[in-house]
Amino acid sequence: MFYNPARRDSSLDAALVWSALMLAAIGLVMVYSASIAMAEAERFTGFRPTYFLVRHAVYLAVGLAFAAALFRVPLWLWQKASPWLFMAGTGLLVLLLIPGVGREVNGARRWISLGFATFQPSELMKLFVVLYAADYTVRKAAFMDDVRKGFLPMFAVMTFIAALMLREPDFGALVVVTTIAMAVLFLGGLNWRLFAGLAALLSVAFAVLIVSSPYRLQRILGFMDPWADSLGKGYQLSHSLIAFGRGELFGVGLGASVEKLFYLPEAHTDFLLAVIAEELGFAGVFVVIMLFLFLIHRAFAVGRRAASLERYYAALVAQGIGVWIAAQAFINMGVNMGLLPTKGLTLPLLSFGGTGIVVTCMALGILMRIDWENRYLMRGGSL
Repeated sequence: MFYNPARRDSSLDAALVWSALMLAAIGLVMVYSASIAMAEAERFTGFRPTYFLVRHAVYLAVGLAFAAALFRVPLWLWQKASPWLFMAGTGLLVLLLIPGVGREVNGARRWISLGFATFQPSELMKLFVVLYAADYTVRKAAFMDDVRKGFLPMFAVMTFIAALMLREPDFGALVVVTTIAMAVLFLGGLNWRLFAGLAALLSVAFAVLIVSSPYRLQRILGFMDPWADSLGKGYQLSHSLIAFGRGELFGVGLGASVEKLFYLPEAHTDFLLAVIAEELGFAGVFVVIMLFLFLIHRAFAVGRRAASLERYYAALVAQGIGVWIAAQAFINMGVNMGLLPTKGLTLPLLSFGGTGIVVTCMALGILMRIDWENRYLMRGGSL
């Protein structure tokens, strides 16, 4: 299943495709299992047990259709369009803050209603940041050691994006977007001293944001000792840990979770991994982690192959997508296991969430296009 340079007859990395499809298939099954009790009980679902399953399947189908469509788009077109896409994404973040446009849920204004569904601009911004940061790094390659010409313009742009996301607020998406931008700059040759200084500065900035915000500070306190207030600020984490404890090695059985029965909030979205741990045990969680590691490994392998062909924009986009999936999966898993404070981030390709599923599939479609172009060039073709 690993990439073999001698096999030039293959037009796609089968391991990359199958790892993504297996994660999506596991997500479809587990979203149904985690949501069936809620769907049967909630009036807005029409008391239909398959409510979330059907919607998740539709999101996956739309995502696969987008992936297939974007696979046909040459990468040079993405590079040319990346600044405009980034500006469009920024415009959507601004649009969110206009009263009457952005939809507010639980005190956060992160969604725009499309009538038949809701749309989350911050999810699309993750993809646009990958494309734009890669293009910026390639254009500014000669100035990566220059603070004024290479670093400050990108820093100013990302500071503006951060301010918009904090207004929603969407701290989890901000962490992912910041990680993507920093990683792409670093992989593109940013001076390591600048990178280290920026990392230190961001750490301080995040600490200030946490301390200055009461609800973020409460999450930190709940994370440090969830059992001290297991019915209050430590409620989500304590029930997530109970789910992991009940699962043991092989789980209590598919569909047999107790925590999903209105004990664990957001069981089909942010805390889906806890349900997997309870029902499928350590074995199920291990399989999910291995599939993610393999998918991320393949993304970086595609990037390295593109770099060896002197396709530097393609290399940074592929690796940026790998960083994005790795960062978001790591944060979600860390939250579920009690290694990180609670954040509103879904598990890529698995958790219920329309925009997240569709945009991740779009990114994988672009990644597969990069892989296809690499193989086409290796066979002696020209783009």
